[in-house]
Amino acid sequence: MPSPRLNRLHNDYAQLRARFDGNPYIAVNPVGVLPPEVYEIVFDVPSLVLDAQNRPRVSQKTFVKLSLPAGYPKEKPHAVSSQPIFHPNFGDYICIADFWSPAQTLTDIILEIGQMLQWQKYNIKAPLNAVAAEWAVKNLHELPISDLDLYGASGAPSVSFKPTI
Repeated sequence: MPSPRLNRLHNDYAQLRARFDGNPYIAVNPVGVLPPEVYEIVFDVPSLVLDAQNRPRVSQKTFVKLSLPAGYPKEKPHAVSSQPIFHPNFGDYICIADFWSPAQTLTDIILEIGQMLQWQKYNIKAPLNAVAAEWAVKNLHELPISDLDLYGASGAPSVSFKPTI
């Protein structure tokens, strides 16, 4: 008889396949043996990165590694971006603590990260990146940078971000 954790891992994998196989904006790739404890997620949505002059610019593709610790689902998943994303809740890791609970699905977490990348969601009260939080306060008129609805995932994103120099 499989453990409750192993059952959860199998269910998560099946839900992720059902939701994201063929999705034009989010690709979820298992890493290692099945059921996976690590996923690479490729987001094809606008996000912000800093250019050589430390100014925000739009980047279209973001790679995120989502790892499920031994204590999962009681313990939250660990998410990191492969590149520095300019966002208050991205740093050495992606802060998902604001919305994590064991009842939440990995699908929900991935969709939330996609919303964060587009600046549809952010928390400036407890930032990992204080510079990005300060920038957000000064540039509310620029946010969100995209209006893509990942829950519906239809249509092309409308990118509204125009860097102010």
